[in-house]
Amino acid sequence: MFKLDHKSIVITAALVASTTLFTGCFGTSNIAESYNGSVDALDGGVTYPRENGIETAYAYNTQDVSGVNHGRVPTPNELKAWDADIMPDGTGLPEGSGSVELGDELYESQCASCHGEFGAGGKGYPTLAGGSLDSLTNQRTAPGMDAPKRTFGSYWPQASTMIWYIRDAMPYAHPKSLSNDELYALTAYLLNVNEISIDGVEVDDEYVLDREKFLKIKMPNREGFYPNIDGPNGVENVRAFFADRPKNIGAGTKCMEDCKDPNILDGNKEATVMRIGMEISNVVPAYSTVRDLPVEAGTSAKSETEKLYDANCALCHATDAMGAPAVGDHDTWATVVAQGMDKVNSNAINGFGGMPAKGGNMDLTDAQVIDIVKFMVDSSK
Repeated sequence: MFKLDHKSIVITAALVASTTLFTGCFGTSNIAESYNGSVDALDGGVTYPRENGIETAYAYNTQDVSGVNHGRVPTPNELKAWDADIMPDGTGLPEGSGSVELGDELYESQCASCHGEFGAGGKGYPTLAGGSLDSLTNQRTAPGMDAPKRTFGSYWPQASTMIWYIRDAMPYAHPKSLSNDELYALTAYLLNVNEISIDGVEVDDEYVLDREKFLKIKMPNREGFYPNIDGPNGVENVRAFFADRPKNIGAGTKCMEDCKDPNILDGNKEATVMRIGMEISNVVPAYSTVRDLPVEAGTSAKSETEKLYDANCALCHATDAMGAPAVGDHDTWATVVAQGMDKVNSNAINGFGGMPAKGGNMDLTDAQVIDIVKFMVDSSK
């Protein structure tokens, strides 16, 4: 799990992307030797020298760019506002405290509509509780084997990732709206529903989480990721991991052209087709090649506008849990309409506050958005 503090890893990976892509496509050591390549990239790939406007078989732009304005050096305050990571060692972790009890209330009002009761998962949104550490080794090599069950409790190696993500991206409709105490409360609640203890103490319903206790959290899968990319040796750990390719990645030579089945003595015979040995068939819902739309339930058919509302707006407007005016709330919509329908329609088309333009679906026409707004207003009278 690469995080924002691993800038050197990310930058290096970006620098070698084009060269490793080139090598991966042709896949032979002869290419590297022909262009004086060196196997010195972070991921074990090949880098190539640039000379006289040529890199391998390609020319690159050698024009003078000294007059190009690349911007200015950011101020210390700008850097401070940007570099706000919350890291496993406690860097960036705020002061504050929050109880499981408060976290339960916050979760019910701000999170359950998407992530389900007690973190059990919602339609299209991640499951946050449950799972199984033992299941992470499942390879589904036999019929009926369960897939790995990855949740916050069973899979995430660091709790700092959770509190950081909640702070910067949640709740969905209005991120960055939670106080530090609320961040700790929600994190405490998620630790509680995942039955995680801190320093030998169960995170029960009465538990209060603060910065000092947070630093003692040891997630169950803390040692389940390799190589170790944290700390001052992170880059070298990655380099060593890719250097031992036979052990960590696999050995062999890729065939890039005229490939034949190595077990067939007759070189003129095409390679045999490989079949899946243990095909998984007990999938719910079952595999299907049918492309028909599902039959609509109910006796009264929905209008096209109501279908558009269901697909694009109901997530936030079905209830007031997301901070948006709930369809059916007469008083709230009366206040909205009092602004004037031109203003209401403009906000819906162009976005307003935490609501994205056109509900996030830019394929909708302005006329469709106006029809949806009218449906919402009429349904709230």
